[in-house]
Amino acid sequence: MKLIAATALGAYYSPPAKAAPARLRLIVLDVGGTIIQDHGDVPEALEAAFSKRGITVKPDEIAKWRGASKREVVRHFASERSNATGAKLDAICDAIYKDFTAQAIDAYRNVPPIAGAEDAFQRLRREGFLLASSTGFGREICASIFQRLKWEQYFAAMITSDDVAQGRPSPYMIFHALEAARVSNVAEVMAVGDTPLDLQAGTNAGVRGVVGVLSGVGKKPQLEREPHTDILESVAGLPALIASKYSA
Repeated sequence: MKLIAATALGAYYSPPAKAAPARLRLIVLDVGGTIIQDHGDVPEALEAAFSKRGITVKPDEIAKWRGASKREVVRHFASERSNATGAKLDAICDAIYKDFTAQAIDAYRNVPPIAGAEDAFQRLRREGFLLASSTGFGREICASIFQRLKWEQYFAAMITSDDVAQGRPSPYMIFHALEAARVSNVAEVMAVGDTPLDLQAGTNAGVRGVVGVLSGVGKKPQLEREPHTDILESVAGLPALIASKYSA
């Protein structure tokens, strides 16, 4: 009887329809090397700022931190290579970071965007996508870049390392971008960047798209070793990628 009842019930039972995938809404873009060209100015500025305080940091050591919060980079090497502690260490870190920031702002006064970046912003905005930036730069540096290029008009949020307790590979800048753009579902988000740390942050955030671009410091073999959904030559290819793969 039980078997007959179950069979009879099966005749009337219809499993729930599979939910449609969430629509992609928010694209979170790294800045240096992703939407603006990277000419190696940041490592040079950091190296010079450390050197002024008698701290030697080699370029290959700084390279391992590409994409990270620059405040965290300063703190790491100053803590490791100076004898300072407490308030004295804080003062050294503040001085190094202030010097780095001034050099970086000056260096980026004439650095051009990645070719096709602004066209991609315009197309994505026309198609209804929200844009946000996330960067290991502090707000002062990022704001100087966006103001010069008049990019504020395209972005719902500009998130920097100043906004979080921990920079990449922690996912907090991406989460702040969701909050600022009023997006609540990570399945509606794509993160784009040119470094392994960018991809790690996107993976740690659990977003739908984790896209590496080859326009900055990250080489294809490096980026391919990280969890990712796509790798592009540059952000210029984003609209076509989204149209072909993420339009659902």
